[in-house]
Amino acid sequence: MSHFTRTIAAAALLAGLMTGTAFAQQSNQFEGVVIVPASANPHQEEAAIPRKSAKAQFKRGRIVKVRTDAERGDIIIDTAKNALYFVLGNGKAVKYRVATAKAGFEWAGTHEVSSKTKWPDWRPPAEMRKRRPDLPAFMAGGPDNPLGARAIYLGSTIYRIHGTNEPQSIGKAASSGCIRMLNQDVSELYQFVKVGATVTVL
Repeated sequence: MSHFTRTIAAAALLAGLMTGTAFAQQSNQFEGVVIVPASANPHQEEAAIPRKSAKAQFKRGRIVKVRTDAERGDIIIDTAKNALYFVLGNGKAVKYRVATAKAGFEWAGTHEVSSKTKWPDWRPPAEMRKRRPDLPAFMAGGPDNPLGARAIYLGSTIYRIHGTNEPQSIGKAASSGCIRMLNQDVSELYQFVKVGATVTVL
């Protein structure tokens, strides 16, 4: 997709979210938000999402109604609302609260999930270590690791959807570009998201 086409699609998506937000405020519910990703891959592997009793399978996230062209198993992240949506299909998605990039580190785009890891090791990027010389070059996975219990890697970028050892940051713009989730939430999402799934960050 060309840069121009992506820009138009993203603009249309933002307009849809704003429309959906107005509806949600009127009804005092989130249901009804319009989510249309900038890109969706029709050839991606289908996620192992239960077609029935989704509420019974997803204990952490909240099932919400959506109107979207996204494929079942895609992820859409609304950074303005600090929310992540895992698309179930049939007009529904699972919503999770997340922490997103702080001022100066914001980004938007579409990538595919390239890998997934349990209790990931952490190697801070050189740029981050330049800003924070106190950071180690390597930290083994575990409860004290900033990447938390699970990491879902986005393409060949340095960005991930991951857990956190700073649960107080959830719902805020707090990261250096990664998407943070509570460890319990990312562990649930990890079970269902497939390598190759499309992730759109707005």
